[in-house]
Amino acid sequence: MIKIVDQAFSEEDHLSLLGYCRTAPYHYGERDKAALPPTGLVSEIDSENRVFMMVASKILEKFPEIESASIYRMYVNCFAPGENPYFHVDGKAGYTFLYYPDESWDRDEGGETQFLIDGEIQGVLPLPNRLVMFDATLLHKATSFRSRHRFTLAVKCL
Repeated sequence: MIKIVDQAFSEEDHLSLLGYCRTAPYHYGERDKAALPPTGLVSEIDSENRVFMMVASKILEKFPEIESASIYRMYVNCFAPGENPYFHVDGKAGYTFLYYPDESWDRDEGGETQFLIDGEIQGVLPLPNRLVMFDATLLHKATSFRSRHRFTLAVKCL
């Protein structure tokens, strides 16, 4: 199950989220699986942060079917051009939300989120101001942009 909402935020909030992603404090990557090396950079978003509150309220507005779920983690992933993250699942239950804050996208840049479903790869394009919801048990991975950093705001719910 993958659901997509385009133009999820107002233009002002979209640009505010992009600005946050560009200036957030990052630490070196995360392991998609214990035996694999870390990839990318990560910036945790505390539940008291204005970004956390803005994104959490938008998720509830756009996806009322998950109102009984609770957010247990919110963070920003940052991948450098040419990085190659690994396929992984986000949990044994729950939902993951991805928000793409970039200003533009070009098909030759790449950057899609790939899902492995029934032996086939299906991609979701990282269109600016797009919010995606999917089952946390779906096998997926990020792909990097060709020539610039790729930011994705990730939210995990149970």
